[in-house]
Amino acid sequence: MSSRDNIFSQPLASVQDFCFDQQVVEVFPDMINRSVPGYASILQTIPQLTQRFVQDNTKLYDLGCSRGAATLAMRQGCEQQSGCEIIAIDNSPAMVERAKQHIDSFKTTVPITVRCEDIVESEVDNASVVVMNFTLQFVAPELRQQVLEKVFNGLRPGGVLILSEKIRSESAAMNELLIDLHHDFKRANGYSDLEISQKRAAIENVMRIDSLETHQQRLTNVGFSQQSVWFQCFNFLSMVAVK
Repeated sequence: MSSRDNIFSQPLASVQDFCFDQQVVEVFPDMINRSVPGYASILQTIPQLTQRFVQDNTKLYDLGCSRGAATLAMRQGCEQQSGCEIIAIDNSPAMVERAKQHIDSFKTTVPITVRCEDIVESEVDNASVVVMNFTLQFVAPELRQQVLEKVFNGLRPGGVLILSEKIRSESAAMNELLIDLHHDFKRANGYSDLEISQKRAAIENVMRIDSLETHQQRLTNVGFSQQSVWFQCFNFLSMVAVK
């Protein structure tokens, strides 16, 4: 079970940069569900998208797997395929350990390997489905196209990348509106203004977000000619890009 996120509920003398340490791992499901509008809807749709694009005798990757929620969603969508395996990768040792425990608690015929790696260094090959669920935004901006290029090259023809990200609007006024709506969402889910402010200060140096136009251009640059936003709520969205 997940504990309730109260990491930023008390005033901090100094707000440290956000990291996926043991403290965050323990509360992560609660944190992401109360912080990311539409997160549950994205997870609920990953099995459908996986089922549509998965190919026999291929690999499925969850790059930035956290506690394994998207990994298990992919598993649901590929259980009827033959010869598939899922590789889940995260660079947080604490997150990887919890993901292994979580995934091992479910019976499955699909082999799942959880690895502690930096996705910038990871290999992607013989893939039919790759999920990056709010992961790219934590990769150094100058390395993002390199990561996407590796994903594109590792996908089989007809394979899919499911890319979920927080975005900023090119319009300052619209960006402010989306941020305000998101903060209202967090307040409605029980976060105080202090928690919202301190979390924002902690994460602003480690999560550098792009505009939709930047994401679309990167995907085009690496070779994805077919791409679309399939879900958006406020400044959070998910895209599909097909090779």
